Amino acid sequence: MARNLLKNPAGEEQMEFWELTENGGSQWQVEEMPGDCGYNFGDDGVTKYFSTSFELCLKRQVVDLVAEGYAPDDLDAQPAVSVEDWYSGRTDCGCTYQLTVCLLDENEEILQEFKPESVTLDPDCDDCSWKQVNHTFSDYGPGLRFISFEHGGQDTKYWDGWFGVRVTGSSVIVEA
Repeated sequence: MARNLLKNPAGEEQMEFWELTENGGSQWQVEEMPGDCGYNFGDDGVTKYFSTSFELCLKRQVVDLVAEGYAPDDLDAQPAVSVEDWYSGRTDCGCTYQLTVCLLDENEEILQEFKPESVTLDPDCDDCSWKQVNHTFSDYGPGLRFISFEHGGQDTKYWDGWFGVRVTGSSVIVEA
């Protein structure tokens, strides 16, 4: 059953399945690889990405693990939960990226959280090509029933349009 539990992880279905928790500036948009002032992605199967704007853009999915076919007893055995995300900037504008993934119990209370420091990409001194962030949860205690995955960001110059961070290829996998 090790499969990506996120639906529409690379924008093939536009914004379908994503809850837009922040939709600032010119709002979220789906674009084709590599996009204006962009970089190619290492996997030919990923052809689109989500693009953010000049005010904060965040989107989220909450995965209901029992609805996805996982038995509560199996989840209580604390299987490893692996998350992955890919982000990049543009060659002409800086951006910030953020990610928050939470393991939740049946009341959607947090069992464990992965929230790395926000990343700022600056094309004047950084390679703004696609970068991967990943994390594996373990030893989080019994009771896992939901996983919340939220990511996004914005540009650093407040330019109208879609000059902010780009995200794609997201995944949440329960190793059960």
